[in-house]
Amino acid sequence: MIALLVRDLRLALRTGSGLGLGVAFFLIFVIFVPFSIGSQSDLLRAVAPGLLWLAALLSCLLSLERILSIDWEDGSLELLATAPLPLEAVALIKAFTHWLTTGLPLIACTPIVGVLLNLEPQGFLWLIASLGLGTPALSVIGVFGAALVLGVKRGGLLLSLLVLPLYIPTLIYGAEVARRGSQDLNVMTPLLLLSGISIGVISLLPFASAAVLRANLR
Repeated sequence: MIALLVRDLRLALRTGSGLGLGVAFFLIFVIFVPFSIGSQSDLLRAVAPGLLWLAALLSCLLSLERILSIDWEDGSLELLATAPLPLEAVALIKAFTHWLTTGLPLIACTPIVGVLLNLEPQGFLWLIASLGLGTPALSVIGVFGAALVLGVKRGGLLLSLLVLPLYIPTLIYGAEVARRGSQDLNVMTPLLLLSGISIGVISLLPFASAAVLRANLR
């Protein structure tokens, strides 16, 4: 498992589909927001939690197509299917690699972009916490979507259409945690719901992804 994780990290960084692309889009999105809605500090402060969560979601979406397509194209996926490592573990490692190269860097640069949008100081901790709880679910859902469109030519648009509806609950509760935290409101309800979604997704979707991969490899 560790060898597969190291290999996938090297591939993600070598192909440029992880760290740089997601962070660059995240920063560009946040920088352009003041130009589109104006520079009023009160308005930016009010919409900052939702906008930052939306930017993180779209940044994760950018690199989903490459999660499995590289292994599919060079035949590595067929070898992984015959390896002692179960496909459920392969799907989970793929999701973890995507989170390490996309979700984790986004969380790291959140304090910087939060300042650009005048996010309330007390909201930084809750925004980081919500992203830390929610972005792993985005990666696991993304692997499931990538498995569904595996082998489809130009499946990026189809992947987006499949995955975006599944992202909505995570987006709603993640943004709500950040919004309530920035306003010093009780965050326990959306925080528990977000945690439950992430735990459920991480527990169940690797099995669904493995089943789809087995069907595609027959």
